[in-house]
Amino acid sequence: MLDDMFDYLQGIRQRPVWQPVPDQARAAFRNPLPAQGSDLADVHQQFMDNILPYAIGNTHPGFFGWVHGGGTAAGMLAEMLAAGLNANCGGRDHIPIEVERQVVRWMAELFGFPSSSSGLFVTGSSMANMIAVLVARYRALGREVRSHGIPPKRQLVAYASAGAHGCIAQAMDLAGLGSANLRKIPMNARFQMDITALETAITADRQAGLQPFFVAGTAGTVDVGAIDELPLLAAIAERNGLWFHVDGAYGALAALSPELRPLLDGIELADSIACDFHKWGQVPYDAGFILVRDGEIHLDTFASRDTYLRRDERGMAANSPWPCDFGPDLSRCFRALKTWFTFQVFGAERIGQVIYETCLLARYLEERIQAQPELELLAPVALNIVCFRHRAAGHADIDAFNAALIADVQESGIAAPSATTVRGKLAIRAAIVNHRTGQSDIDALLAAVLQLGATRLSLTNTESA
Repeated sequence: MLDDMFDYLQGIRQRPVWQPVPDQARAAFRNPLPAQGSDLADVHQQFMDNILPYAIGNTHPGFFGWVHGGGTAAGMLAEMLAAGLNANCGGRDHIPIEVERQVVRWMAELFGFPSSSSGLFVTGSSMANMIAVLVARYRALGREVRSHGIPPKRQLVAYASAGAHGCIAQAMDLAGLGSANLRKIPMNARFQMDITALETAITADRQAGLQPFFVAGTAGTVDVGAIDELPLLAAIAERNGLWFHVDGAYGALAALSPELRPLLDGIELADSIACDFHKWGQVPYDAGFILVRDGEIHLDTFASRDTYLRRDERGMAANSPWPCDFGPDLSRCFRALKTWFTFQVFGAERIGQVIYETCLLARYLEERIQAQPELELLAPVALNIVCFRHRAAGHADIDAFNAALIADVQESGIAAPSATTVRGKLAIRAAIVNHRTGQSDIDALLAAVLQLGATRLSLTNTESA
């Protein structure tokens, strides 16, 4: 099984990035519950035949969809070790908890947070952002919110860019505050939150008798990779008594690159930061993370003292608080190990260099697009995300043309961009995240877009004639 996965990673370029799942592969997963066991080798062969060939493809250097990391063999082996150890990292006194605490200290060092900060591994930034909202809610309403919920006539409102990830609104929903009470602030020409519009919204909400409590800056928006003006957001949050959170799901780890670190100025002023090691950090899924400046308020938001979770000075119940005191999960896998391995094996400098190189590739793609009259750049390139489209000269519906073209490219197996909408225009969106990606993969993406676009235009013209 290990040999097969090493072969898979070593020969990844010889495979299609993605391919449609055939009916016979889907049918293999519609069998009833097996009453009797099977030989391990037979089950593994089913994996090789029906699972491995039809994954989403984010280990492939030609994968440009969404923001998916490429993983590493070292991380894969660490995941195997963690599974063999089978540690429950909710609590108790054992070394896997210390590994997680060390990564927390590393992230506090990276982002300039005090040693009293707290942190927690979670599934991803959707959960990390929700934890930030819950901690901010606790600070705004006090301990009573845990037992009695939101007090009458205390409507909390939050603020984020119109380009922020949808999980911020979802967090407001799940926290009982209502997604309608997240103010989606318009963006400026650089796709950053409009500072003047933010201040106007805060003032209007206060005058309406509402309670502003939380503002989320974004470090690397999902559509175009923009970074909000974090120092200005920090100043507004301080003046208005708001919790300043940074959703740095992928962009926060740009702090590992000396060349990119200045783009994140102000992140050290945040009350909390969300980031995903499984994106730019190249750690296998899943490895989300939340860092909170005030460890005490983070602890107060979640800690409970159930008798089942008795704490003692000695034995396995010693050395609390435990990770379960900083979030909702008691049963937790050993996510920290693959992150710890990744930093230990490759080092922060090498990971930072890989991050910077993906941004250089984005600049290369930007230049290639601008040199092609058939293509149009739709947004400035801030980090590693490039949004563009085929001009589809003579086509009646450019958006529909580009949507079909994206599917054509994906189904070709050559490359796998995704789609988004930028200022009302459907965009081919290329996020360069994988450490395996090089200029040849960028060239292959563009060649596929141009060739398949020309083919689609030719078919359209033929049908029109």
